[in-house]
Amino acid sequence: MSATVDLNADLGESYGQWTLGDDDAMLGLVTSANVACGFHAGDPSTLRATTTGAAAAGVVVGAQVSYPDLRGFGRRFLDVEPTALTDDVVYQIGALEALCRVAGTRVRYVKPHGALYNATRTHTAQARAVVEAVRAYDPSLPVLGLPGSALLAEAERAGLRAVGEFFVDRGYTPEGGLVPRREPGALLDDAGAAAERLVRMIGDGVVRAVDGTDVAVRAESACVHGDSPGAVAMAQRVRDELARAGVGVAPFVAAPAGTAS
Repeated sequence: MSATVDLNADLGESYGQWTLGDDDAMLGLVTSANVACGFHAGDPSTLRATTTGAAAAGVVVGAQVSYPDLRGFGRRFLDVEPTALTDDVVYQIGALEALCRVAGTRVRYVKPHGALYNATRTHTAQARAVVEAVRAYDPSLPVLGLPGSALLAEAERAGLRAVGEFFVDRGYTPEGGLVPRREPGALLDDAGAAAERLVRMIGDGVVRAVDGTDVAVRAESACVHGDSPGAVAMAQRVRDELARAGVGVAPFVAAPAGTAS
């Protein structure tokens, strides 16, 4: 197999005295970092440290935007009015961009987090609001989302680059969505099986859903959640299996000039 895939993780999600995940270890394994912007997680000092670490490691930074929901970690749907949601997203991108500039890097793409990510699969108004924020801030920024989602359709309609994402450690429904976290099969903890299905997705363009059927998935980027138990071991196993299959890893968008390679 001869191919290349981006490997991303959600990082910068610690807050104050609360530490979530091992950002330093994950930055040694991924090629893109979906960095929190303070609305679902991440205080300014955490985000500065994460963006500084990403710049040093040559890892591309994306803004992981969310509903304003620190208490719920951004995993609760909020019926935000579209104009307000657009403003929230612009605000978050700008905040992370400031910390990136200090760190010697910049925001290179945008990805919704948690409930907002799931909502924009089918909620056209919220998908359009997120896309409008990216278009207004910088139309050169790609949007990362679930293949077949309203988010990516709206991004394409607005002339933005729409990038499909695959989830290494999440279960899929027969419709191509993610299994809700409270339901059986939502999370995968078998690193070997997770890595094998990523290799299969790259080669065959399908993933096995929770009901045993195969679902078509085409993606340029694959996500390993940085806050999952065993995330570092999972990411390392994925890297190992990709190497065995002859699949290279590289960011789907170039790192800004001046960052480490």
